[in-house]
Amino acid sequence: MDGGFQFVDIILFAMIAVFLILRLRNTLGRRDGSDGNHVDPFSHRPRPGDPRKDGKEDNVVHLPGNDAEQDGRIEDEEGDVLPTEPQTPLEAGLTQIKLADPTFEPNGFLQGAKGAFEMILTAFAEGDVKTLKNLLSPDVFANFTDAIDDREEAGETVRDTLVGFKSVELIEADLEDDDAVVTVKFVSEQINVVENKDGEVIDGDPNQVITVTDLWTFRRDTRSGDPNWQLVATQVPA
Repeated sequence: MDGGFQFVDIILFAMIAVFLILRLRNTLGRRDGSDGNHVDPFSHRPRPGDPRKDGKEDNVVHLPGNDAEQDGRIEDEEGDVLPTEPQTPLEAGLTQIKLADPTFEPNGFLQGAKGAFEMILTAFAEGDVKTLKNLLSPDVFANFTDAIDDREEAGETVRDTLVGFKSVELIEADLEDDDAVVTVKFVSEQINVVENKDGEVIDGDPNQVITVTDLWTFRRDTRSGDPNWQLVATQVPA
């Protein structure tokens, strides 16, 4: 009889122990590494703003600063993108000028150069030294005025008529210290005539339109508040 009661007691204690274990599991829960709150101590621990998420690795380190600078671009004050690795000397020169003078714009410059070309051509033919002085560097101005003086002494008259432009393009650009230097190739159609003091044509044909190619170099101090460029050199390609 005593052995029977001991056996019943063991079963009773075992049932009580199982009951307590079940209660503890229901109360505390069970962590087996498969629930979403488990953290692997050897894995990357995401922080606020961390670009790595959803198990995907991102090897790009995002540095503070402008996005344009991060992907190899530079933007000027107007938001225009400038190449940081130009492929030609012309592109390199234009980029340097743009960085020194954010207001510089190649297409706008070419429009101004066309106007200067026509103005200088007309002023030279008419002997208008006042206009030329504002548009030419001292050296070029001296050459132009010498030519005007020579023809006036000879009693000759020049008649240059600009019919139009066939093409106008930038061929060289550079930044020398703080001076922007740009060379433009003008291909124009003109009527050029030289008359003597009696009005007789001694050179050219008033009825013939000719094609003329000129290389003109302009210069401007990027630190100056004066937006005007000066003609510093003229050349006729060989």
